Amino acid sequence: MQSFVPDSSVVSTVTPSPNYGERKGITSPDMIVLHYTGMADAAGALVRLCTPGTEVSAHYVVLEDGNIVQCVREAARAWHAGTSSWVGDSDVNSRSIGIEIVNRGHDLGYPDFPLRQIAAVIALCKGIMLRRNIPKHRVVGHSDVAPGRKKDPGEKFPWRLLADSGVGLWVEPTAIVRSEHKMLGASGDEVLAMQRKLASFGYGVPLSGQYDGPTMDVVAAFQRHFRPERVDGIADYSTLTTLDDLLAALPKEIVTA
Repeated sequence: MQSFVPDSSVVSTVTPSPNYGERKGITSPDMIVLHYTGMADAAGALVRLCTPGTEVSAHYVVLEDGNIVQCVREAARAWHAGTSSWVGDSDVNSRSIGIEIVNRGHDLGYPDFPLRQIAAVIALCKGIMLRRNIPKHRVVGHSDVAPGRKKDPGEKFPWRLLADSGVGLWVEPTAIVRSEHKMLGASGDEVLAMQRKLASFGYGVPLSGQYDGPTMDVVAAFQRHFRPERVDGIADYSTLTTLDDLLAALPKEIVTA
């Protein structure tokens, strides 16, 4: 595999992956998707991302010590998001830069993310956002674009810390209090209104008015990112008001709910 000049000055190593293609209908990516590797170590993750036939790749891999490996040029379409959608677009790979963050993930103990690793993620993302003119609300997690299927980078990922540096949208989550819960199986206008708000923010949620399994998965994904203190898929007062505050923080021209 032929090497290439890295797109970012913070890259320490280029390890080319053969797993990529051309972006479809997009000249330049307009979002960033953050993942964790979910494997035992960085070496195994890099082997998987760079081996022909695995059909997975990412543009960047951020190691625990803060070193950054680039595997796919930003101009190309890496294969990191899988079946996914955001703001109604089901080809997230064509629209995005994929960043894998080395972490064993939920199935292998899910350790905390080292601060030096997070500092590297922030530096990498800020450079991409500047070069590609990507707004902060277009920096999302794998679980956001693939709720029910993925949990990464997970509730331990410090989204607040990234937002303090201008990477990603964040509002202070509303405190959890005792309140009425919209449980699985509920239906009606209130459920539909919540689904519309989640869809307006970007989530792929059915607009059915039914609090079904897919809706619960989306609520859990929202909580994992924006209200990580409790991830249960129940749309309580804290979840709903945090969602309202996030919608209010979006650029007005993109809110459609």
